[in-house]
Amino acid sequence: GAMSVDSITDLSDNTSKLLEALQLSHPHELDARRSLGKKKMLSLNPITWQVPRIVDRCCKHIETHGLQTVGIFRVGSSKKRVQQLREEFDRGLDVFLDEHQSVHDVAALLKEFLRDMPDSLIPRELYAAFLSTASMEGPAQLAALQLMLFLLPPCHSDTLHRLLRFLSEVARHAESSRGPDGQEIPGNKMTVSNLATIFGPNVLQKEKPGEKDVGAMNFEDSTAVILVLQRLIEHYQTLFMVSPELQRDILRRLFQTDPDVIDYLLRRK
Repeated sequence: GAMSVDSITDLSDNTSKLLEALQLSHPHELDARRSLGKKKMLSLNPITWQVPRIVDRCCKHIETHGLQTVGIFRVGSSKKRVQQLREEFDRGLDVFLDEHQSVHDVAALLKEFLRDMPDSLIPRELYAAFLSTASMEGPAQLAALQLMLFLLPPCHSDTLHRLLRFLSEVARHAESSRGPDGQEIPGNKMTVSNLATIFGPNVLQKEKPGEKDVGAMNFEDSTAVILVLQRLIEHYQTLFMVSPELQRDILRRLFQTDPDVIDYLLRRK
């Protein structure tokens, strides 16, 4: 009964904001027959990750073939090949990325997708709030970032989590290392700071694509964007973890407002 999405979509308004915040959907909303004749979109299914196919496949390709590629995301790509891949994904084709695909082409495609999304991965209405955390430090900064991540629609949240997990893995291979036989394994030179510099303007956007030159972002905003994305990459595992205490609080609230959902969740477990 899982729904799948290949693009970022807006959530329809739920009766309970708590359900939206915890990525929980009423089971009846997954029944397409109940939505015949209705214009509003279905709520997203919480059972499966809501990550666009293009994002997941680009990440998997680079994780498999490109972690030792020096300068990944910085070296130029073939515009023609990137455009061809983009058109194939846009047509809904089941695009298969293998070792014959250039890692740099796939990297460019991922950056383009994030840059050109109609609504940025971190929605624009939260742009100023996320940037405000740049002046904070330590636990207070992480607590503020976590609360704002809880505000993201499920598809944005899942996709951001997948991207941050991927960027963390790329950064883990930034430095050269030694293999089991003592042979040197080259690092890709892409530290967390370098990745945040490249992806920050694509993930945190103040203006819609084409509305304003990205290069016109003022220095203060640019520095804050890089810092915020750096923190998200460094602490994504903690930031996306809901504490048992918060889960219990929300379940108590749901028991009062949406008892049928509690029943559904317990049966699913």
